[in-house]
Amino acid sequence: MQREIITYPNKILKQKSKDIESFDKDLHTLLDDMYETMVSKNGIGLAAIQINVPLNAFIINLPNKNDEQIKEDLVEIINPKFIEKKGSTIYTEGCLSIPEYYDDVDRAEWIEVEYFDRYGKKVLAQYDGLMAIAFQHECDHLLGELFIEKLSFLKRKKFEKEWKKKLKGSK
Repeated sequence: MQREIITYPNKILKQKSKDIESFDKDLHTLLDDMYETMVSKNGIGLAAIQINVPLNAFIINLPNKNDEQIKEDLVEIINPKFIEKKGSTIYTEGCLSIPEYYDDVDRAEWIEVEYFDRYGKKVLAQYDGLMAIAFQHECDHLLGELFIEKLSFLKRKKFEKEWKKKLKGSK
């Protein structure tokens, strides 16, 4: 079932999410709903908090070489923790909670992480490239942070001004 994505400046997006303790049917339904919601909006990642569920869960589904998202490539991430981060890379990010806004963000180039899958099985993984960037972006959501908070003071001011104008225009 598709759910509504919360958009900036909704204060729910500032909430810190809580660890998941039960890897049950309710969690599976949440993850399935998140997938439907994300794909319907052409996203590559979605955190549970973005659909008003403050739990430490997010999904990432990167497009393949043919620019297609295949459900078999979906990664479901529960209660993630960083083990190590290395390097630095700048990537133009966007967010389903800040539609149609993109800007350059500096992230770690390589990460080592641990998390659980939907069945409670622990996963140890190393990521680089877009997967590392998306993982860090979604982890920020779990902490109540948005990518715009990583922008310079001047870029953030410009964003706030443009965003207010956009919100007024859509009313």
